[in-house]
Amino acid sequence: MKNYIRIGLLFSCLWLICASDALTATVFAKNGLNVTASILPQKYFIQKIGGNRVNVSIMVLPGANPATYEPKPRQMVNLSKAKIYFAIGVPFENNWLPKFAKTNPGMIIVKTQSGIQKIPMKAGGHGHPKAENNPEKAVNQAKDPHIWLSPSLVMLQAKNILNALLEADPEGRTEYEANYRAFLQELKTLDMEIRKLLQTSGQNHRFMVYHPSWGYFARSYGLEQIPIELEGKQPSPRKLLELVQTAQKEGIKVIFVQPQFSEKSAETIAHAIGGKVVFADPLAEDWKNNLLEVAAKIKSAF
Repeated sequence: MKNYIRIGLLFSCLWLICASDALTATVFAKNGLNVTASILPQKYFIQKIGGNRVNVSIMVLPGANPATYEPKPRQMVNLSKAKIYFAIGVPFENNWLPKFAKTNPGMIIVKTQSGIQKIPMKAGGHGHPKAENNPEKAVNQAKDPHIWLSPSLVMLQAKNILNALLEADPEGRTEYEANYRAFLQELKTLDMEIRKLLQTSGQNHRFMVYHPSWGYFARSYGLEQIPIELEGKQPSPRKLLELVQTAQKEGIKVIFVQPQFSEKSAETIAHAIGGKVVFADPLAEDWKNNLLEVAAKIKSAF
């Protein structure tokens, strides 16, 4: 009987501890500036500038595709509490941003891609020759939304984030501006580290990817991506053969894929060239270390 009493007391204590933690979390959420962003890398940027004054929630959940994502009902409920929504220009926003505005009319919607000149998806790292010779065709091509994969472009996004936080929470100006300056220095250091890592790649500068996510990264560091899939379209058998021939000619032995897409076509090419499939996630939350890791993988592939 005494053992049952002890066990009951133990569970009561644990419940009180958990309840206390939950209450603390609720109070913190109420005290902070609640903001929502589209993708996980943005969380890294916002937290670097916002620090402890900002609570960040993400719309596109881990493993999901930002081109086709549909928010969950619970996310829409949470959105009603947000003061700012940080957009970035990924495809799902085209349909959902107007709905977000209706859900929370008082919420500020900030397009962090503002001021950035986007490249066509087919442009890869150095531009697509046919597009360059035909400006009208280049204009009609889908624009590459993956602007968060270039540290220099993130600097522009950081400024847009800072301005929005200052408008919504002017009392945090000193902290936000100090964090912003520190983040800019972090981005400059990261850019130099990646350049140093990739500058020893010699004549090799082309790498093959399933989905063309790495165009801005490639452009920043003198590389060129060769995409297998474009605008959601699987390659035809003829296109697959051309890609295999290109890989053999270039000496490519690694096909980079991301977790949000099927790697079937990539595996077909890798098998044909005696190569392998390697993951490179453009949507990882640990943005800085992920970029360094991908850069190291690309160098290793060369």
